[in-house]
Amino acid sequence: MQKTICFFLLILIINSGFSQNLERRASFISKISWPNNTTPGAKIKEIIKNSPLEKAGFKTGDLIINIDDKPVLNQEDWSAIIYSLKSTSDTKIQVKRNNVFITKKVLLKALPLEENTNVKTIYETIVSDYGIKQRAIITIPNGNMQKKQPAIIIIQGLSCSSVEKYSGRSNNWVKLIKDIVEKSNVVVMRIEKPGVGDSEGDCAEVDFLTELNGYESAIKTLKEKSYVDTSKIIVYGNSMGSALAPYLANKYNLAGIISDGTFFKSWYEHMLEIERRILEIEGKNQEEIYRLMNTVYIPLYYEMLIKKKSFEDILNDNPTYTVYHRQGMNHMYGRSMKYYHQIQNFNFAKHWENVKVPVRIRWGTNDWIMTEYDNDMIINVLKTKGHKNHKLYKYKNLDHWSTIHPNYANSYAFKPGKWENKISQQIIDWTWEIINTIK
Repeated sequence: MQKTICFFLLILIINSGFSQNLERRASFISKISWPNNTTPGAKIKEIIKNSPLEKAGFKTGDLIINIDDKPVLNQEDWSAIIYSLKSTSDTKIQVKRNNVFITKKVLLKALPLEENTNVKTIYETIVSDYGIKQRAIITIPNGNMQKKQPAIIIIQGLSCSSVEKYSGRSNNWVKLIKDIVEKSNVVVMRIEKPGVGDSEGDCAEVDFLTELNGYESAIKTLKEKSYVDTSKIIVYGNSMGSALAPYLANKYNLAGIISDGTFFKSWYEHMLEIERRILEIEGKNQEEIYRLMNTVYIPLYYEMLIKKKSFEDILNDNPTYTVYHRQGMNHMYGRSMKYYHQIQNFNFAKHWENVKVPVRIRWGTNDWIMTEYDNDMIINVLKTKGHKNHKLYKYKNLDHWSTIHPNYANSYAFKPGKWENKISQQIIDWTWEIINTIK
């Protein structure tokens, strides 16, 4: 009798699609603007009726300045705060309204699980070698767990952004994920970084090697699934994930690589190229660009990436750089100095050179983050090594965020762009193109 009950409970857990021991994060269930990085606070733009915020007496226009005694000073703070919200305990919220400070405790509701069509969605917990519990989301075509199927593991970019397409997210990265999940007809695994989604940790402080180990732990878990054909696992990498894809494919004997918005050189070279392009987008003439590159950006990134210093230490020693510095004191694009120091030591080019499996690479002509030449270099290296099955597609007007723009400047200014169904369909087509080459 006891065995029967245990078996029934196991089936119940599996069928629920929610097998986990990570606490589900909570949501404000209201529209709140991100901090502008010039003044503290996140403004409530709209209070949803009957939401916990409305019931607590908060109003549209209130400026959230503190959550659980954590000040909201910039976007990095806000990102860490919203991923730390829990649905099982009260959240202390302090707002400023007409120069009056108001503090209340609110029990927020759990963020609803994402909904997908034509697939079974399972939320799991993966524990990395560092002991960090991370959220994994696995989708299975038609819920068929009785046969072995091809699979994709998605490795995302550098930022502390979720790979979960929960309600309310509608950017083109989310559209891309949605289409791959619902239309590819293969098993798809996504893994949240430490400190993102339901995962433990603080993404802003997690280093590169710890994050990389999370991806490796996810691949090991995927290969253990009874419904996955381990000879047909493809890694799809986007941005930073696209440069890690060769390393993961080589180490774990994956079947193919799809690399979307990638790079080849060291991070030091990469950052100098980005700064030069930004100066051009900003309309600087070549004399000014030459001066700033030689007197500010080359020495700044040399100190930061080669000598392994923080921006804070560099700017204290060289205060004249401050006016040109685009990042925080101890973070860049929301990630820690240690993260970048470790990236500088990671030889991306070596892993590209050693690739044996089929490769598909996409670069958008309005991608101001990644250079066209890096993509060409990858193809040239593959050809030199005798690699046969590779393609590079240069997608007209596509930027780094899966969006069509008329030029670099519009993308850089984050102006509204366009979506094309081909953006996601190309990844799906490439997936099956690679799968069909496997004997």
